[in-house]
Amino acid sequence: MVNCCGLITANKDPVPLKSIEVELEVRDHVATVVSTLNYENKEDKPLEAVFVFPLPGDAAVCHFSAQIGQTQIVAEVKEKQKAREEYDDALSSGQQAFLLEESEQSPDIFSLSVGSLPPGESASIRLDYVTELAVQADDGLRFCLPAVLNPRYQPLGSGGSGGSGGVQVTSVPASLVPYSLSFSARVSSPRPISKVESSCSLDSLQYLNSDQTQATIKLAAGHKFDRDVELLIYYKDAHQPTAVVEAGQASAEPGSLMGDPVVMVSLYPEFPQSVMSSVASCGEFVFLLDRSGSMGCSINNSKQQETRISSARDTLLLLLKSLPMGCYFNIYSFGSSYEHIFPKSVEYSQQTMEEALKKVGEMGANLGGTEILSPLQHIYSQSCIPSQPRQLFVFTDGEVGNTKQVLDLVKKNSGSHRCFSFGIGEGSSSALINGLAKEGGGHAQFITGTDRMQPKVMQSLRFALQPAVVDISVTWDLPKGVSVTVLSPPITALFQGQRSLIYAQLTGQSPKAAEGCVTVKYSLAGHPSQNQLRFSLKPAEDTGSTVHRLGARTLIRSLEMEERERRGQPDGGLKEKVVQLSVQSGVSSSFTAFIAVNKADGEAIQGPLVRRNIPISRMCIVKVNLCSFSTQNAMACGAPMSDEPEMAFGVLRGLDLCGGAPTTVMPKQPPRDPLLQLVSLQQASGCWLLDPALSAALGKTSEEVDKSKPAPVNSDVWATVLALIWLHGFKKDAKEEWELLAMKAASWLRSQNAPCLTECVEAGNALLGCSMQKDVLGL
Repeated sequence: MVNCCGLITANKDPVPLKSIEVELEVRDHVATVVSTLNYENKEDKPLEAVFVFPLPGDAAVCHFSAQIGQTQIVAEVKEKQKAREEYDDALSSGQQAFLLEESEQSPDIFSLSVGSLPPGESASIRLDYVTELAVQADDGLRFCLPAVLNPRYQPLGSGGSGGSGGVQVTSVPASLVPYSLSFSARVSSPRPISKVESSCSLDSLQYLNSDQTQATIKLAAGHKFDRDVELLIYYKDAHQPTAVVEAGQASAEPGSLMGDPVVMVSLYPEFPQSVMSSVASCGEFVFLLDRSGSMGCSINNSKQQETRISSARDTLLLLLKSLPMGCYFNIYSFGSSYEHIFPKSVEYSQQTMEEALKKVGEMGANLGGTEILSPLQHIYSQSCIPSQPRQLFVFTDGEVGNTKQVLDLVKKNSGSHRCFSFGIGEGSSSALINGLAKEGGGHAQFITGTDRMQPKVMQSLRFALQPAVVDISVTWDLPKGVSVTVLSPPITALFQGQRSLIYAQLTGQSPKAAEGCVTVKYSLAGHPSQNQLRFSLKPAEDTGSTVHRLGARTLIRSLEMEERERRGQPDGGLKEKVVQLSVQSGVSSSFTAFIAVNKADGEAIQGPLVRRNIPISRMCIVKVNLCSFSTQNAMACGAPMSDEPEMAFGVLRGLDLCGGAPTTVMPKQPPRDPLLQLVSLQQASGCWLLDPALSAALGKTSEEVDKSKPAPVNSDVWATVLALIWLHGFKKDAKEEWELLAMKAASWLRSQNAPCLTECVEAGNALLGCSMQKDVLGL
């Protein structure tokens, strides 16, 4: 098999990456990851291996080294162009060299070039990074080690040919990935560790002490790097605010970021229950749905019949039924082009809801690529509706190649909306999903493994319906002689129970046993509030430089975005500031790279250099029409070619190579979920109508339902009471999904001032075999 992208060698020999070893250390909600990649050149020529791989979008890469035989080379951070020139010079002179650089388009993609490996030689590459762990809806902390770098779609006219940052991305079926993974984790926290869950098979959690604040866990034997390795870590009393002070490095210059102490403050705001129980009755809700070919993939590994697009359609049903009367909404979908159901947002009513649901039911994963920038530009070009705060919900499997450009646009418009983002399936870009929410003042969720999309999306809708927190400010109270420089960008969004992190540099000498205090003030529903945390200024032990590096990474990302915003204008040397900070802290940036050259004495490596691209696993194959398969029309799509058609499917998914419209073979749809069947019958006002379809959804005949209705009760009231009893009685485990639409139904019932409501509930319980009380139903 010949492949122009160098998936494997011409004679089918395996690529030189043999194994990956990962050690994870989690301290509370911060993770340090040490990855070792082991290479071996089995060819008879010197080899240059290129491995393109994803990391978390907010990771701070802080160490890179290579072990060749008995020689260890530790890389230095240098300005990117200088590093590339040094790498090229080393190769041309026959020296071994290693180059690690971040994509210029997306901060979660790195490329590692391993240059001039002699025939028969082995090399071990060590890569360290630190990252924060995101808080999930159920208070779990999520760590994800991505195995899948889905082919990033490069929008037309943006430069490049489908790769990431100019680097060719190679993708093969998971079963053909020629390297293995070993993974172990150590977890420690001031609070007991309740449990650790994973999308992969794990050995049993091993506690290291009696109070269960330290534990180890590892992947079960025989794991292949064919899916995201995801850990969910749960602590008891997870919502306790904390502050960690880390001492500066003795070798660093006093007054510099690395020389001074740095504090990381973790806050969990708690809002009054009276405010949290209220739901807004206004807002403009804009839903943006990815319909690229990859959305036709299975959403997880256990339910092959449920695709990402079908789950998104079901989720839109729940969202539309849960919207309050009086709000406005619109639905956009995108691929290589974009569509919208209404020319502009319309008022929510029975008619507009029905029209939207009809269009949603027809949506497939058939719009080709993933160009998200154009629909976002169109949404932001629409004037905001007075007294209707705009809330944007974005659903995507995150396969875009212009992440930074997208995030810059969202930040530019952050004053006019909140953005809630959802990464669907294995391989969604954490840089895109987290960045959309961060820059848009919203909340991010990931749907992977056996996750259901609906409860996570509905939690975000609850956030969107809560009053927006405004006038956020942070003040510090520190001992005399100690000053603070905040490294984090200003906090733009606060949500009930969701963590907010602040990094700050502390300059000056503090007395022994001194304390500091940080106060976050804000206004919620017109009421001023505040959260306060007192903390010791004594540095914590054994944290190394983790907090400093995360603080540096935070400041670097802010400066990079500011540089992009002011590109072409005087910027006060922002790029130079980023390079200086990156070199000083040893943390990667888009303007720097890690470079290592083996300058030890020895003979120059002889022979022409052969380039090999290391494949990344892909796990989704969407069949395409290959009746006139040709190199020309495949390459026109920016896809790597192979004379085995299956090797091309990962990049060409959703494309019809016969020259027709993009197509996807849709799997047979499973029978509709009873919950969704009942929900689909609810009216926009919140009520249900008494008809045969409702009776069938309740599992009863029309005669049984009609016969049980109390005589003085209106038929719509009776139908709505029955629906609420059924939800509470039979779908309590899915309450997160239907709670908002049930609140709307209860509100409608109260507005009817219906007589005999108690009698109605009793009759409904008797009919459905339940024992619900009126107050449980919200009546």
